[in-house]
Amino acid sequence: MPSTVLMEELDAFTYREMIGRGAPVIVPVGAIEQHGPHLPLQTDVLLAKAMSRRLAEAVDGIVAAPVVYGYKSQQRSGGGNHLAGTTSLDATTVIAIARTLTLEFARHGARQVVFLNGHFENYQFLYEGVELATTELQQRGLDVSAILLSYWDFVDDATIEEIYRGTFPGWDVEHGGVLETSLMLHLHPELVHLDRVMDLPAAQLPRFDRLPARPELTPISGCLSSAAAASESAGRLLLERTSAALADSIGAELSTELSTELAPLG
Repeated sequence: MPSTVLMEELDAFTYREMIGRGAPVIVPVGAIEQHGPHLPLQTDVLLAKAMSRRLAEAVDGIVAAPVVYGYKSQQRSGGGNHLAGTTSLDATTVIAIARTLTLEFARHGARQVVFLNGHFENYQFLYEGVELATTELQQRGLDVSAILLSYWDFVDDATIEEIYRGTFPGWDVEHGGVLETSLMLHLHPELVHLDRVMDLPAAQLPRFDRLPARPELTPISGCLSSAAAASESAGRLLLERTSAALADSIGAELSTELSTELAPLG
């Protein structure tokens, strides 16, 4: 067995053997985006990669080198693209990256590709790129399937209640807040500076987008809710339960697809 599931750490021959055995390729997709004064710009990348690694270990997969940059931060979900440090791609570039990577992994021989998203704004553009690629591959007669997901969709209500005890401000303002900060405290505590958390009320944003963005609507922290209640234990709980839910759901889907591909005709 290989000593790592990370593609960038594998040699080409081992990678080829794993693909030949049917290993799914899991692509972490993040962003370089501000997460307030207490978290690094690469938070979305690190969390997507950690979730991808757990999933790969559960399904005998390979974690591709992550897509580091993401689509533009939006004011109602990430504070806004106007904030310092946030470095973004336009939609056509994100679509092209997703399409190209799907085609590349198919060229290597992969038949199952999973895009694991860690940055809310990426999703629809990843979807478009993957859909274009799978349609093209189907037209060539190649049976390649893809799964697209955002890891927070696998955080269940019981876990939210256990962490927040009835004070969850809502997913729409969970940016730089308790969940991301707790996960980072568990995975990369050396990169978290709790002494710099700005304990402000959750953002009160309109239910519409206005362009150009109005910077005064974003809290001065850049975060949409406070991370003051974050803890390493909450991060451990989140990682364990979310990665288990991912493994159960995605593992079952990958196994179903594989068994369908191997089923005899007639």
